[in-house]
Amino acid sequence: MIEVTLNFMLLKRKMSSKELAEKVGITLANLSILKTRKAHGVRFDTLSKICEVLDCQPGDLLVYKKDEE
Repeated sequence: MIEVTLNFMLLKRKMSSKELAEKVGITLANLSILKTRKAHGVRFDTLSKICEVLDCQPGDLLVYKKDEE
């Protein structure tokens, strides 16, 4: 399972979801879908813009966790 740690990064950067969405150029609704792991994927250009705005690496936002059975 891929865990999205975007909320943690937003807190760390003291940035609101609204501010990030505006700077990245996506809707707040689409950002919310990504944050809540309801997205089936993310475009590389969107991921790149998020990393640029938050000054981080993709691995800071996406973490692999082994599924517990």
